[in-house]
Amino acid sequence: MGEFKVHRVRFFDYMPAGIRCMSFNYKTQRLALARQDGTVEILNFSDNYFQEKVIPGNDSRSIEAVCWVGERLFTAGLNGEITEYDLFNLRSKYSLDAFGGPIWTLACNAQGTHLAVGCEDGSVKVFEVFEEKIRFEKNLDRQKGRIVSLSWHSSGTQIAAGMLDMIRIFDVQSGRAVQRMLVDRGATGRRGQECVVWSVAFLSDRTVVSGDSAGKVQVWDGGMGTLVRTHLVSKWDVLCLSVSQDETSLVAGTSEGTVVQFQFLSATLGEGEGEQEWVRTRTFKHHTHDVRTVLELERAIVSGGLDTQLVVRPLLDKVEVKSYDTGLRKIHFPHRSLVSCAKQAGLLLFQFPAHLELWRLGESDAHGCPGDSLPVRRKPEKLLELKRKGEEHISCSALSRCGGWLAYSSVSSVRLFRLNCKGNQLSIVKISKLPKVLSSAHQLCFSADSSKLFAASSLSSVHVISLSQSECKYVHTFKPASGCTEPVHLLAASADGAWLATANRACEVHVYSLRKLKSHCTVPVYGSCPSAMAIHPTTNNLLVVHADHQIFEYSIAEKRYTDWSRKLQREGLHPLWFERDTPITHVNFNPQKPAQFLLHDMYMFCVVDQSQPLPDRTTQFYNQLTLRSLSEEERPSRSHAFKVCKRFQPLLSMHTLEDGALVVVERPLLDITTQLPAPVRQKKFAT
Repeated sequence: MGEFKVHRVRFFDYMPAGIRCMSFNYKTQRLALARQDGTVEILNFSDNYFQEKVIPGNDSRSIEAVCWVGERLFTAGLNGEITEYDLFNLRSKYSLDAFGGPIWTLACNAQGTHLAVGCEDGSVKVFEVFEEKIRFEKNLDRQKGRIVSLSWHSSGTQIAAGMLDMIRIFDVQSGRAVQRMLVDRGATGRRGQECVVWSVAFLSDRTVVSGDSAGKVQVWDGGMGTLVRTHLVSKWDVLCLSVSQDETSLVAGTSEGTVVQFQFLSATLGEGEGEQEWVRTRTFKHHTHDVRTVLELERAIVSGGLDTQLVVRPLLDKVEVKSYDTGLRKIHFPHRSLVSCAKQAGLLLFQFPAHLELWRLGESDAHGCPGDSLPVRRKPEKLLELKRKGEEHISCSALSRCGGWLAYSSVSSVRLFRLNCKGNQLSIVKISKLPKVLSSAHQLCFSADSSKLFAASSLSSVHVISLSQSECKYVHTFKPASGCTEPVHLLAASADGAWLATANRACEVHVYSLRKLKSHCTVPVYGSCPSAMAIHPTTNNLLVVHADHQIFEYSIAEKRYTDWSRKLQREGLHPLWFERDTPITHVNFNPQKPAQFLLHDMYMFCVVDQSQPLPDRTTQFYNQLTLRSLSEEERPSRSHAFKVCKRFQPLLSMHTLEDGALVVVERPLLDITTQLPAPVRQKKFAT
């Protein structure tokens, strides 16, 4: 593997926001989730749960509900507005005030023609969905309390609404309430408290299922307005419900962090079909805090909440072949870079939603054996905290290789700064006049000599900006020949300043010539989205890693895959390589050994040596301990190209400095947990 002097960085206090709501698009296999800070994320469940897109949050936007209508995405929140998103430019397309105060819930009918929202003023408002916009159609009968939850009947003719102490069923055509169902407030100690119906589900047979603040899941006959069955599942709130597509199973999320499953089963055992009813079957405990949203998909239960993690729990009774892919999966961190490194200057830039932090790495003059902790001569130092202007969150940021330039972008503006660091003195100058084309960016990147800034903009285009001491000038805009409009999420510039590679969400990888300012070639499209890429500093080979863990090396000069890449695809990667939960997020090259490149995901980093033979299926993949026990003569026969290290985790970022040192940025999960509010008090044995 080789020896590295490692800067172990744990002072990046990244804190993800809690998950507030989710919606799943069965047609495209995309999950949209909204966090408490207003950020919207879209994950592709058919591509190894890869986080395809992130729409930055806004301080003025509080999202309470999210909903797919076809391939269009809508949210609603406490600002009283319904928002539709532009999924190509990753911003809000437009917002429409519902004029009912804060909106607590949003739901779409099965036909995809109408949206309904539940408002603070007790009104249920119905909007008709058109090709470009939505338009208000009618108000249903106004109630006294706020509307907290909504669910459409599959016919689209009725809506069930949950509120304080009550469930109402509305006829959409007339707007009248046709049923009223009073909810019991529960235990004696809660008699004086209002019972909030946090979630309702309206089934096709007119059954209504509700979850409330008294910890009950109740089954109602929606036609008669009568209570059929009560399940007390928690001493605290039942916050969310989700029903499977075939309506034979439902799950409920509670404030205790549990997810409870119910199934529609026969009440009697034996031959013949008896009367069926909803029976509590399983309880899962994968969260420490409130489960704010839950979805039951065809083969898995997906849940999220205040503890910030997205949990995918496969239903093993619906899986034919049990394998690694059917194991529990937890997604903690974004699949994009939040850390930039100035490799020459030894600086790190950390991206937060509201500000940026610039740190200087520490130094040590000592030497030691592998595994030793070296004494620090100079501690890491925070040089700068740069706060963004306005309410929009920072979407991307970049630091130049020399540490002299810093840039960041929000949804509506790009800001560029000139840095001058001498000793302990840091001066920063904002570049006030930017080219008009530089209005916003999905991704930013500086050239290796810090003379150019590359900004991925709308319609899959990339702007090239020339930098000087006091100003910047527009040079050129690259656009893909395919005409693709999906946003660019990866940029990679070559060390000699000749090439720029881009990757977009349509899985396209384009290479442009920076000297001729035109398209050079397009890498053959692979079905999985690129998750990381980089250009080798000496060979100019483009290395691309995809969300399904496949690795490709492409020769830019020869416009073809390299011999090593073809050999890798021919022989195949080791099966254990695919048994990982998180995608590769960074590619780095070893400056001291050109044949080596470094990859990392959340749980490991791997040094790949192209001069070594590839491991086959019978080879021991994790073989470091074995190699150490062998003599120098025996080692080459047991060695292979992949060397995996799991000492540092969870990993947010990893970079190689010009002196050969390694910078590893970790974010321990315990540090995140300790910053969360206290969970609900639960009785434990012997306490």
